[in-house]
Amino acid sequence: MAERQIAAIMLCTEPEVRYFTGFHTPFWQSPTRPWFTVIPAAGKPIAVIPSIGGESMGQTWIEDVRTWSSPRPDDDGVTLLVECLRETAGSGKIGLTMGAETHVRMPLRDLDRVRSMVGDFVDATDIIRGLRMVKSEREIDKLRHICAVVSDAFDELPNLLATGMTERQAFSAFRDELLRQGADDVPYLVGATGPDGVADVIRQPTDRRIDDGDLLIFDTGSTFDGYFSDFDRNFAFTTAGKGARDAYRAVWEATEAGLEAVRPGAATSEVFTAMNKVLMANGSLGNDIGRMGHGLGMQVTEWPSNAADDHTVIEPNMVLTLEPALMWEPGKAMVHEENLVVRADGAELLSRRAAPELPVI
Repeated sequence: MAERQIAAIMLCTEPEVRYFTGFHTPFWQSPTRPWFTVIPAAGKPIAVIPSIGGESMGQTWIEDVRTWSSPRPDDDGVTLLVECLRETAGSGKIGLTMGAETHVRMPLRDLDRVRSMVGDFVDATDIIRGLRMVKSEREIDKLRHICAVVSDAFDELPNLLATGMTERQAFSAFRDELLRQGADDVPYLVGATGPDGVADVIRQPTDRRIDDGDLLIFDTGSTFDGYFSDFDRNFAFTTAGKGARDAYRAVWEATEAGLEAVRPGAATSEVFTAMNKVLMANGSLGNDIGRMGHGLGMQVTEWPSNAADDHTVIEPNMVLTLEPALMWEPGKAMVHEENLVVRADGAELLSRRAAPELPVI
């Protein structure tokens, strides 16, 4: 902030507010109330929040908690926020995240009112991005824990699923197992089944019944103390065709190439290229998903992206996913994903490595 002559940064989204304050609540799921944290150039953050959250915020390390009774559409925190920004920034620059994978969580008319009173904001995305991409050991411990929980739940899947179940029943059984193993929540669970393959791997379950020869993919972002896992597993039922087995092996080997490419000083684009070479050598029909993995932490997807045009330099203690995807026949995709933390000598897996051959239930 000093280098950029930014006097204060305004934050208004859940992960950023939680990152700087420790304020953790599911109440953010309600869109009714805005929440703010102001980071001054010197001193502790200041919380400017609805009074309903005052007691919980007061239990964090934050000492200056300013509240108003909300919802109050005619002035939902605007006056209080502007007073705080003027106090901390004076006539100096005020930062706000404006870049990719950010958003402003307040009504646009209120943002316009704030800007009319304090002036235009400057983009502080790189400051927040740089902090959040590199995890502390305590953050890594939480990520390691939830990845172990999910790995254990995936190991139990062959004992939970069978042909004849509907997709809804399979999803429910897996979600229950994740919670039983110790996940706090399962806010993200997608997948699909299909005869010898599927293409839409991010949809919600249907009443379709699982049959012999079907493939199943489950991809979950489960949480522990506000930190996410994000990896998937693939299974076949009763039998697996050669095409599916070859596709599975291809994405497994592409993941191996990604693991070898992950090292401090390399670029995320290099990790993408390493995985994509394996996929192309195995007959990839191409895909348009844009990337093969991403950052992971307080959100199920974070900066950076393992993409051809993302040249972020990898640093120790970044937590990343590797997610190669192979379209091996029209309408049939195979996606594999693992979670890792970057160490000085390369990648340390957080998820338990998937079997090298397609598991059959």
